[in-house]
Amino acid sequence: MDYQDALAEEIRNSAARLLAEDVGPGDITAQLIPATQRAKARVIARQDSVLCGMAWVNELFRRLDTSVSLHWLASDGDRIAANEPFLLLEGPARSLLTGERAALNLLQTLSGTATQTRAFVDLIDDIGVRLLDTRKTLPGMRLAQKYAVTCGGGHNHRIGLYDAFLIKENHIAACGGISAAIEEARRIAHDLPVEIEVETFAELDNALAAGADVIMLDNFSLDDMREAVERNAGKAVLEASGNVEAARLRDIAETGVDCISSGALTKNVTAIDLSMRLTDVVD
Repeated sequence: MDYQDALAEEIRNSAARLLAEDVGPGDITAQLIPATQRAKARVIARQDSVLCGMAWVNELFRRLDTSVSLHWLASDGDRIAANEPFLLLEGPARSLLTGERAALNLLQTLSGTATQTRAFVDLIDDIGVRLLDTRKTLPGMRLAQKYAVTCGGGHNHRIGLYDAFLIKENHIAACGGISAAIEEARRIAHDLPVEIEVETFAELDNALAAGADVIMLDNFSLDDMREAVERNAGKAVLEASGNVEAARLRDIAETGVDCISSGALTKNVTAIDLSMRLTDVVD
């Protein structure tokens, strides 16, 4: 299964889980409203943000009630202004209110991820360094958050443990050294990229000699990153990692590394404050 197929399946499964979690056997509060009552609603963000999660919300309401119509005023990846509607809904009032929290929970989390990513990307966009995510994602939301990172202008690192090698300190120790680890990786899957984490210049030199495709500079100082770029001389892709915060991001990018990975894009997510309000209720 390729990435797009996996993402489509995840959207379907996620919508089903969200409804099962929130609605369960039925929304008892919605039963206070006459079944024939229709309404319109609009969704706003209370802060400037980057939208992400359209497909999940569409699927959620498709499963809940196909008579609900959704009109998006923005697309995934678009910047949305505070207090301006970006989604209009119309349908049975019961269904709008039953789906409200599940939809907003999803949107607030993915838009939070996209917004955080965009804030980081904006700091280095003119330098040309790629910003990468990591596997430090919220449990059960790997593909969703990886997608949100791309909506914010970032790039995906490997999706999981299956699509690329990332040889870290413990792997190196268990394999008997950098050269042995890279050689074994080539034997197992010669068509997959091999990345190795290094902590010293000696390890960097060993990784270059062994032909690593990507070398992760783990917690290198800015001066050491610049030295690593000179030693590398374009042989491998250099990735800076460790202690990547907004305050240091531009300085890291200016060292000449090719990409920067940051777990902060996905693990320290601040949800966007969203609100849905009924605008018309028709008996």
